[in-house]
Amino acid sequence: MRILSQNKKDAFTILLGTLFFMLCITDAKAQTQAFLKNDTLSLSNSMIKRQFLWNNGELLSLDLVDVRSGKKLLVQSNLPVFRTTKNFSVKESSFKTEKVAEDNLNYAHLTAEVLLDYGSFKLKRIFRIYENVPAISCENYLWVDQDSELGKAAAFLQTPIQLENINSVIKYPHLKAVEFFDRTDHNNNLVKEEEALAFRSDLGLKGNLLQVSSPQAEEPGFFILKEAPCSFVQLSYLGYDFKSTRNAISVAGAGISTQSLIKGEWVKLYGTVVGVYDSPELGFMHALHTYQRSVRKTVAERDDMIMMNTWGDRNKDASISESFLKAELGACEKLGISHFQVDDGWQQGLSQNSAQASGNKWDSWSKEDWKPHAERLPNGFNPIVEYARKKNIELGLWFHPSNHNSYENWKTDAEIILNLYNTYNIRYFKIDGIMLPDKLADHRLRMLFDKVATESEGDVVINLDATAGNRTGYHYMNSYGNIFLENRYTDWGNFYPHWTLRNLWQLSAYVPSRNFQIEFLNKWRNKAVYGENDPLAPNAIPFEYQFAITMMAQPLAWFEGTGLPDEAMKIGSVIKKYRSIQADIHSGDIIPIGEEPGGFGWTGFQSVKDDRNGYLLVFREKNKEASCLMETYLPVGKNVVLTPVLGTGDKIKATPNSRREIQFELPNEFSYCLYQYVIED
Repeated sequence: MRILSQNKKDAFTILLGTLFFMLCITDAKAQTQAFLKNDTLSLSNSMIKRQFLWNNGELLSLDLVDVRSGKKLLVQSNLPVFRTTKNFSVKESSFKTEKVAEDNLNYAHLTAEVLLDYGSFKLKRIFRIYENVPAISCENYLWVDQDSELGKAAAFLQTPIQLENINSVIKYPHLKAVEFFDRTDHNNNLVKEEEALAFRSDLGLKGNLLQVSSPQAEEPGFFILKEAPCSFVQLSYLGYDFKSTRNAISVAGAGISTQSLIKGEWVKLYGTVVGVYDSPELGFMHALHTYQRSVRKTVAERDDMIMMNTWGDRNKDASISESFLKAELGACEKLGISHFQVDDGWQQGLSQNSAQASGNKWDSWSKEDWKPHAERLPNGFNPIVEYARKKNIELGLWFHPSNHNSYENWKTDAEIILNLYNTYNIRYFKIDGIMLPDKLADHRLRMLFDKVATESEGDVVINLDATAGNRTGYHYMNSYGNIFLENRYTDWGNFYPHWTLRNLWQLSAYVPSRNFQIEFLNKWRNKAVYGENDPLAPNAIPFEYQFAITMMAQPLAWFEGTGLPDEAMKIGSVIKKYRSIQADIHSGDIIPIGEEPGGFGWTGFQSVKDDRNGYLLVFREKNKEASCLMETYLPVGKNVVLTPVLGTGDKIKATPNSRREIQFELPNEFSYCLYQYVIED
């Protein structure tokens, strides 16, 4: 680690020539670099390079280069990259770099920190550079001195903060903004795309993601990812995330206001990622997914799972007992389930969702509330843990942090989770009831997760519930585990397999599908709720097909296993076979192919592992055609061999046509096939 400080820009410029090598950290083997030279800050790896004019630490964007093609995508901007309309004099600025070693949570990478000291408050920007990742992220932090008045810091935030300011070199930039929605108890349209051309006046666009491309197909493009919750629940939201005037683009909104300043701590603001790609379709998704996979190190034994959770049958916690949980573990073993999660009701303090009328907990909990329920589990967890261990099944629990007074008891909650982990080796926690009404809640919840992650050395996995409330979305606090996407129930008729498939299909273009727990339900329950003539009702669709919908994600068996009929257990061999290849499937870029799922078409996914290998998962919905010419991301004119692994398809030898299409055949409505493919030389 090396640090340089300055008080005056002229003095800094003089020192640069002699201190350049002291400021540069370079991994010669990997070509990952961050250095200052001749008043220029340069960040790069083998795929991307960003350069800035130092400008006393208030960086001005110089260029963005796609290293593979050598093409520049930006021109110099006269506006600071991080900007408010209030001008404050920087008293001191500094720059340092650090190599971060690989561990259970992080891949090895290089950080470059720019620190600006304004006197009573400080701004810190940390750029993260991963080798072979065509994107560079930037985290933003604000510090307000403990003993200072809030006046200057508040004035700094009085006008909208711009997290990025860049000028595109693309002559006719085509903009595509992607807005995301969680609160899946109420939303069934989770992705909204808006395409636009910028003109003379400011164009405001909503979304966490902006793709900027050229109409010339062979030209590279770039994207900007705003690492924040979904737009409609962001703090201090301005009504838009991106603004563009022809070639100028800015990212707006830091998620903090003058009313939410926190003293004496580094407070993380919303951040940005800038990435480059070499083709508008597959290249864009590959670049985006490659970055997103770098955020959290993938450990297949820890992160890949087939989890059963009993809440999906709507019995709530009425059945929970030692004998019931052991019986559920027996059902898990028959089905090939790898993880069993005990939802709300295992704990002494019963929640307001309990089947018992005495349950009233929600916003505030005590340590005593998080002990095993004395009447339901009189022998505690040890017998359950030992029974699960013998069956080679991992246990998980439901947990609701106390959100009273903006998570003021966050340390206690972190210690409760860590105590359960250290005592019982339970490392999977479904985090429910999250509310982020202000920056203090946001800040403390992150500290809770950081403490658990650090002290468990990354062993604890957080399942973040995305079903209700003002929560973290798909691009924020996403380095701790995975996302519990939906609570859907046959009891209310709001579960349809094609709806769940559609949600995963749409999200998979922009978020790695392995980040999601995707549900399949007990299809034999509540047949009468759907009536006799509903062609897409769960009971009309094979159980194995419904499991197949979850294969590109983390399958979630959203039911009580002991409530399944005997015929349901037949898919145990399918689940066990899938489990043996799950990590291999998830190792690729998983992207949507075919038609958008609607219940009556042909659709699917492709897992692109490398230039020659991958998987294709093809679904024939309720469609009378026994075959379909489906567009894929296989190379034109290359011979491809597709070997069935699961499902009902036959082996295929084909050569994709000029539209990358292949003819698929499946024998029945609601049938599927998972193929492993090899592209021949």
